[in-house]
Amino acid sequence: MGAKSTRNRHTPTQTRNTFPDRIDLRGGGRWPRDSVRNGQRRRATTDEQRARRAPSTADHTDTPAPVAGPRPALGYRPAVRSHAPIDLLHRGLERGVASYVVETSDGLALHDCGPARTLAALEAGLAERGLAFADLRHILLSHIHFDHAGAAGAIVRANPAIQVHVSAIGAPHLIDPTRLEASARRLWGDAFDTLWGAVTPIPEENLHIVGGSVLGLECFPTPGHARHHVSYLHEDGTLYAGDSLGVRITPGSYIIPPTPPPEIDLDAWELTIEESRRRAPARLALSHYGVFDDVESHIDTLEATLRLWARRVEEGMGEETFTRLARSELAASDRELMPMYENAATIGNCHSGIARYWRKRREAAGS
Repeated sequence: MGAKSTRNRHTPTQTRNTFPDRIDLRGGGRWPRDSVRNGQRRRATTDEQRARRAPSTADHTDTPAPVAGPRPALGYRPAVRSHAPIDLLHRGLERGVASYVVETSDGLALHDCGPARTLAALEAGLAERGLAFADLRHILLSHIHFDHAGAAGAIVRANPAIQVHVSAIGAPHLIDPTRLEASARRLWGDAFDTLWGAVTPIPEENLHIVGGSVLGLECFPTPGHARHHVSYLHEDGTLYAGDSLGVRITPGSYIIPPTPPPEIDLDAWELTIEESRRRAPARLALSHYGVFDDVESHIDTLEATLRLWARRVEEGMGEETFTRLARSELAASDRELMPMYENAATIGNCHSGIARYWRKRREAAGS
């Protein structure tokens, strides 16, 4: 990192992130990948990305008729007048976890829905926009961590017409969340229910595996934080980035690379940064937390901080020193926002994820 960039650690054949299509579960198989031809995604020009294409027949438009309440007619598309996030008030704190209402080629969608514990805040945020769950047709998930996807099952159970879009790797864990929940309960213990709430399975018929085009948005793989992470680029230039482009609490400027264990992959994250930068979005919508239009400087800062943190851990900096130094840098930048930053990302866990990454790299190298 720094002089030893992770970019130089890629294998020669690894040129860009691709959609994983192998399910990492016992008895797994292959799920179809939409809009992927001969295993390769078409690279659009910058002009094409800015202009965006009209919705195609490859987009998911076969949503079933409503079951739980009235739904607008197929051609009805209420305007989303703002990119402002819905604040889910996780743990009772502002600006910790966001959900976004997104206009698509098939009506309104939520980008990430947060944990089940914050369903009341999500419902209230929709109501402030003159909306209810019955007005939604889709949920677009960046990944399946509970702070992003935990409420999806409960929403679908109450509104069975809503369709959920997720990566091939994430889908089986939404159909049967038993292993995912058990793993999280081992980590969080008795705090699990307070933090995340009940976990509800999603029927397989409500799930769609994402490909290169989802409801008129470009979807592309953005691993690094999680290997199944995807991002969505809207035709208006908004990149719904989930956790892939860091934690930054509006109106702050400090950016935390969220690197908790166990899936952190610094090499993949460098490619994610390159692919996000190449698409030249007009603004970034972050799950933690807010919308930012200083796109180039944001991505550059994230990249520099990720490399700096990786180098510190690789060179042997312990968790206590790492955390103290990072908190000092955060305080120098955005002291008044520290409680919100620390609610959104635990810096000690970030050290643990990077340390695990380097340990696995050494083990793989036989050292």
